[in-house]
Amino acid sequence: MPTTLFDRYTRLQLELDDHGVMLITLSNPGKLNATDATMHAELSTIFADIHSSPEVRAVVVTGEGKAFSAGGDLDWVAGQLGNYERGVQTLREGGDIVRTMLECDTPIISAINGVAVGAGLAVALMADISIINEDCRLTDGHLRIGVAAGDHAVAIWPLLCGMAKAKYYLMTSDFIDGKEAERIGLVSKAVPAEEVLPTALDLAHRFADGPQDALRQTKRSLNYWLRPALPYFEASLAYEVLNFFGPEAAEGINALREKRKPNYPK
Repeated sequence: MPTTLFDRYTRLQLELDDHGVMLITLSNPGKLNATDATMHAELSTIFADIHSSPEVRAVVVTGEGKAFSAGGDLDWVAGQLGNYERGVQTLREGGDIVRTMLECDTPIISAINGVAVGAGLAVALMADISIINEDCRLTDGHLRIGVAAGDHAVAIWPLLCGMAKAKYYLMTSDFIDGKEAERIGLVSKAVPAEEVLPTALDLAHRFADGPQDALRQTKRSLNYWLRPALPYFEASLAYEVLNFFGPEAAEGINALREKRKPNYPK
């Protein structure tokens, strides 16, 4: 494992093998790897660090235990209500997660081993290739807490699954299982749970042992389809942060904490 550059990561467990494949494991024990302030900040820088590290030839991102990431940690999310400084920080970091994944020439594969929601889902679906447990469930989930779908979805869902499906699932926050996610094109491949990580690692080793310049330049070229969507993504992210200053987010978060149906202002 290279030193200095990667030493500061704590919520992300990093392992680099002899082929140059880095395994990133999202880790927030006891909270289904929910994204807290530390993990969110680390996700906003890890892919830029990987981009500048030629010894890393391919990346696999997965979650510790049975979950990929169960959305934002509720204490962290609630801390954004009416907090301008926190909102600016979230806006910057959320934008950096998407932009650095686009700009990282190193191939990124997500091994979606379990439930994936919110900022964790952003990493799962912004990956170049996504391998999902066919029985696990995912949702963007923002509308469930009364904020706009801002983390990543506006940038990529319409390209992955088409505008009709993107609008349906982003505006309803309905859950999708792995098989359906593959059917509509939201993920690359759905496999049985025990095959998720081995499939992703096998693919990462194929990439690591392949022609590096050609592979990276192919990724860079394909991502030009996504770059024009960045202004739309920036708008959605700004709307999400704006919503944290309104009554809908406060009610949505309180309802989730109290395990009840939200009663949004009419």
